[in-house]
Amino acid sequence: MELLGMNVTLLAVIALAIPLQSKSELTLYRFSQPHMGTNCQIILYSMNKEEASRGANAAFLRMKQLDGIMSDYNQESELRQLCARSGTGPVSVGEDLFKVLTRAKEVSELSNGAFDVTIGPVVKLWRRARKSIQMPDKEELEAALKLVDYQAMVLDPLKKTVWLKKTGMLLDLGGIAKGYAADESLNVLRKMGISSALVAMGGDVALGDPPPNAKGWKVGIAPVLEEGDAASRYMVLANCAVSTSGDTEQYVEIGGKRYSHLVNPKTGIGLTERISVSIVAPHGIDSDSLTKVVSILGMAKGMELAAKVPGISCRVVTRRNDLLEVKKSENFPIVHENPKQGKGN
Repeated sequence: MELLGMNVTLLAVIALAIPLQSKSELTLYRFSQPHMGTNCQIILYSMNKEEASRGANAAFLRMKQLDGIMSDYNQESELRQLCARSGTGPVSVGEDLFKVLTRAKEVSELSNGAFDVTIGPVVKLWRRARKSIQMPDKEELEAALKLVDYQAMVLDPLKKTVWLKKTGMLLDLGGIAKGYAADESLNVLRKMGISSALVAMGGDVALGDPPPNAKGWKVGIAPVLEEGDAASRYMVLANCAVSTSGDTEQYVEIGGKRYSHLVNPKTGIGLTERISVSIVAPHGIDSDSLTKVVSILGMAKGMELAAKVPGISCRVVTRRNDLLEVKKSENFPIVHENPKQGKGN
């Protein structure tokens, strides 16, 4: 699961339009606003600036709406209100929250708990650990782990209710909400007649139709695992989503050991393996959540699981003793090199 800070942005994926000359009347426009703890970018082609601005503003408004629903920082959010009623019985929730929790539980079942949005109590301890630069208290961590149980989150699809069966359960949607928000924001643009568009929310990118006279969007992918690495490689994609998860910026060093912001729901400990995962999927809600699954499971088991999910392709980079290992599924998109770069992976 992803432990999000309010000013943290995953920079492993950077999205840019391919700079090709267009013979159409469409013009390229770019917009950005901060939402969900990251800088969100919208790149689109439109007939004029007014239409482009209306579309972008509507998409950003959707992001803001979803943040108000799913934020675990905002005490008034629907998510926090649900958690406040843990252990009291079924609670009616809105369509967006129910959709995300339904998919989250499906991914939990698929991964046998490697992805688990009930990890909130553990995430809370690690947020404190990052500030104090001290490991979570052992007894507190053991108590928090007893509340991590996706099977204790009971969903009723007919009544649209959620029952958190254990008192004190907390949900954290950091590993799935931005992917869903990117999907929804792109859908807003489509409904407004803007089909050639891209929405980037940190490491989660949702792509619509390609730019005019182009096969797709140029989506950068960082090749290594250090802060400040340039995206020297890129893919050309359209009508899909791509997410990259890693610990380039989100980590803490305690006692000389580096702990990732990605926390294993079963052990309650941040990952210590240096790993970066990129997944291409039909929808951002899946690319977002599955990057977390593969990261937790590791390269071998993670790629094995990803291969079983229809429409998913995966690329994993690990670092051990300063040696990089790169593996990708056979159906992963071609990775191109930017000029003056070495051989791609």
